[in-house]
Amino acid sequence: MDERLKIIKDKFEELDRELAKPEVLSDFQKLKDLSKQRSDLSLIVDKYDEYNKCLNDISELNLMKNDPEMGEMIKSELESLESQKEVLYHELEILLIPKDENDGKNIIMEIRGAAGGDEANIFAGDLFRMYSYYADKQGWKIDVIHAVDGSSGGYSQIECMIKGESVYSKLKYESGSHRVQRIPTTETQGRVHTSTATVLVMPEVEDVSIEINEADIKMDVYHSSGAGGQSVNTANSAVRLTHVPTGAVVTCQTERSQLQNREQAMRLLKIKINDELARKHEAEMGSMRKSKIGTGDRSEKIRTYNYPQNRVTDHRINYSIMDLEKVMDGNLEPIIEALVTEDQRLKLEGSNLDA
Repeated sequence: MDERLKIIKDKFEELDRELAKPEVLSDFQKLKDLSKQRSDLSLIVDKYDEYNKCLNDISELNLMKNDPEMGEMIKSELESLESQKEVLYHELEILLIPKDENDGKNIIMEIRGAAGGDEANIFAGDLFRMYSYYADKQGWKIDVIHAVDGSSGGYSQIECMIKGESVYSKLKYESGSHRVQRIPTTETQGRVHTSTATVLVMPEVEDVSIEINEADIKMDVYHSSGAGGQSVNTANSAVRLTHVPTGAVVTCQTERSQLQNREQAMRLLKIKINDELARKHEAEMGSMRKSKIGTGDRSEKIRTYNYPQNRVTDHRINYSIMDLEKVMDGNLEPIIEALVTEDQRLKLEGSNLDA
């Protein structure tokens, strides 16, 4: 690891020299690119400098530890520095984990009611509310792209875009099957029912380099609808696109014209196909990768929300929190932090195994 850190430090210093050159200062694009590279390395370099200072302090104190008058104080200080060194070393390990190139991106989230009929749709609505509250706490913005109301509340399907800082890095672990255990409002004998809703999280891709043959697309148009199914446009402006070869379907009704909705739907279709290709590639590599929490498949049960026990359990990391009401009100941070920590641990193990 020390060799990698030295290379990064040398690269950082080289970037500093480049950024001071007049020809770079007068070239906006090059200045921007080099500044971003420097910014990406600065956190590692700062931590490495802090780590080296800690090592130097330890070396200096070791030379003085036999001092008869200051021995006890130096021993105490050395213990503190050794502990600090271990913390800094681990922090450097985390910083050196290869970054997911999608972490800084916005996302498309799709939530569907699955097993459980009306109760599954109601639960899908509860999940959308939970993510909406969490997004609000993070200062993110949610735009609903398409929604199909459930007959008894909630949604049989809802798709939205969540925009903000590093959205994907926080919500990428949410893809999968979410299970709820509770007594439905329609249950007359007080029995606990189990229902499921599925969540799919896809990173937004600005320029998806996927060519789609127009002959492979089936387009349907219909009236846009608002909350409660009310029509918000008397023209057939809403668009549904089906990519026949893959079966991928997207719907868009947020724009005022059919043309605008089709353009947005086409972009979403490319994102969905791109995401599916990425998942297939990861599945093929899965047997060799030990640094992944779950598969991200809809069918994978990732979390249970147990109302009678006031408990939320993430099955991938065997993590439970006994505060379901707060979680449903958007307090997802403890679960997400636990997932991030475990993901980092697995990646560190994976990198050690690959070394």
